[in-house]
Amino acid sequence: MDWKDNLVVDDAGVRDILAKSRRVAVLGIRSEAHAHKPAYSVPHYLQAHGYDIVPVSVHGEKGPILGRPVYTAVADVPGEVDVVEVFRKPEDIDGHVDDLLKKKPKVVWFQLGIRNDAAAEKLARAGIRVVQDRCMKVELSKLRHEQAESSGART
Repeated sequence: MDWKDNLVVDDAGVRDILAKSRRVAVLGIRSEAHAHKPAYSVPHYLQAHGYDIVPVSVHGEKGPILGRPVYTAVADVPGEVDVVEVFRKPEDIDGHVDDLLKKKPKVVWFQLGIRNDAAAEKLARAGIRVVQDRCMKVELSKLRHEQAESSGART
């Protein structure tokens, strides 16, 4: 398998990840005091739709966030992680690559507006699927809408 196959750029790949994932570690999550920011509102939305959210703070927030204990590194999260959702500036991601490689989640997802091709390549070469510049909330909302339409329900 070519490492480039781990770079998820199409809607089908995104839908597959959302459908098969349940446990999401959120790197750069914000506390409820920042509820207006995507780094809180997106994981809150995911949690409300059945995802198990694991907060990983880089801003010094103490737990709990979303009722869950807070970790300071992805590698410190106990158990397996399906997705690491990243809320970090592109230039700050390089400092987290080793931590992500230690944990080896199935997917690393850079939120909307976040791209770091060098980090994405390192992760993809390690067998980790990578999504860049997409919002998990938006993509989940689209998927739920499509499922409702296909089942004949009105949204």
